[in-house]
Amino acid sequence: MSTRLFVWAAVLSATSASAQSPATDSSRVVEAMQAFHRALAQGDSLAALRMLADDAIILESGGRETKAEYRAHHLPGDIAFARAVARESQSAEVRIVGDVAWVLSSSTTTGTFRERPVNSTGVELMVLSRTASGWIIRAIHWSSRTRRPAAPPPGSGAR
Repeated sequence: MSTRLFVWAAVLSATSASAQSPATDSSRVVEAMQAFHRALAQGDSLAALRMLADDAIILESGGRETKAEYRAHHLPGDIAFARAVARESQSAEVRIVGDVAWVLSSSTTTGTFRERPVNSTGVELMVLSRTASGWIIRAIHWSSRTRRPAAPPPGSGAR
C-alpha cells in the first residue's frame, strides 16, 4: 500500500505546480515528512537519505550537521532510536510559499532505548522545497524534552 502511495505521489508530483491545489500540496509535504520518519523507523537509511537534499542541514542536540555529517554521525543512532520506541504524531501545521514549505509538527515518544525508559514530547521544524520529483527536505530542527507527569486532580489530596 505505501509503495503504491509513493508511486502515485511521484506521478502526481510531476504535474504542473499550478494545477495543484493548496490542500494537495500540503498533503504531499506531510507525506514527505512522514516518509522520512517511516524510513527511520524501518531502518532504511538509504530511503531516509534520499528524502534529504544534498545541502540539507540537521539541527539537533545543540549541533548543526550537513547531510554527510548526519549520515556518518547521528543517522545510525536516530534509526536505532526510532526502531526501539513508539512515536505518535500529535499535529502538523504546513505553510507553503511558492516552492518552499515548512512543517511544524509535534509528537510524543514512549518506550525503552538502551535500557532506559523514554517518555518525551517533541517538536520538529522541517523546511522542504518542491523539485521535479516531489518535495525534498532542506532542513530539520528537532527539540524534545521529558514529559512531565500529569498534575493530580484538584481535591485529590495528592501532592
